[in-house]
Amino acid sequence: MNTIEKINLILKKTNISKVNLAKYLGVSRQMVYNYLDSNDLNKMPAEKCQLLFRLLEVNNCDEIVKKELTDEYLQSVSNKIFNYRRVPSKKDEIIELSGLKKEEQELVSDMFFLIKEMLNEDKTKDSYTTLVYCYHFLQSLSSMKELKYMLGYVAKSGGYIKPDVFDFDEEQQYNFESIMYSAMTLYTNGGASQSKLDKSHKRWEAILERKNEEKLSRTQELNTAKVQALRELGYDEINEKNASEVFDKIAEIQARNFN
Repeated sequence: MNTIEKINLILKKTNISKVNLAKYLGVSRQMVYNYLDSNDLNKMPAEKCQLLFRLLEVNNCDEIVKKELTDEYLQSVSNKIFNYRRVPSKKDEIIELSGLKKEEQELVSDMFFLIKEMLNEDKTKDSYTTLVYCYHFLQSLSSMKELKYMLGYVAKSGGYIKPDVFDFDEEQQYNFESIMYSAMTLYTNGGASQSKLDKSHKRWEAILERKNEEKLSRTQELNTAKVQALRELGYDEINEKNASEVFDKIAEIQARNFN
């Protein structure tokens, strides 16, 4: 086993991803792939190489190959990288995270790092579209509680969380995950006929179209009430000074129309 193979084995056994290692070394994920795709570490700058040696608790490449992978050693390496937070340089992007707890700041920072890497490495624009969907997913979380259970299913399927952990409503999350697993199994195995899938999708499309029509109607109703409220109050627009008064008038108009 050569040096690179031994490093990859250590990363696998400690569950250290290329993203984790990239953050530790202060380089892009693609650079980590470049380093580990070579036959040796000659492509890695000396300072990055020393950081890697420090992580793996060795002084040179020969010691990496000879290193015994005991449970204690693997735990030590894992603790080091997951407790590490690189000090940002002047060239790093600054995200304003004041007001958040330390673990919340770290979470946002990690998410930002992953998003940036996805966009930097995107050659087909699939990553951008995926992130747009993720953005809409986050926008929908407050109105669709089931989305939390979907995130739990994905996290468990990826091995990040144990399958018997339920951080939300246990019964509902358990039921949702069971149904989700059945649906994914059906999808993977191609167990549903195309005709049934077509009928199911058309029903879903009809429901979504009806919801969109109701949403549009509601928006038009609110716009009409807003125009009427501004006219009755003698204002041309809503601003900070009159917002409360205008909103009260809109509520009054809607109640008046309802009665």
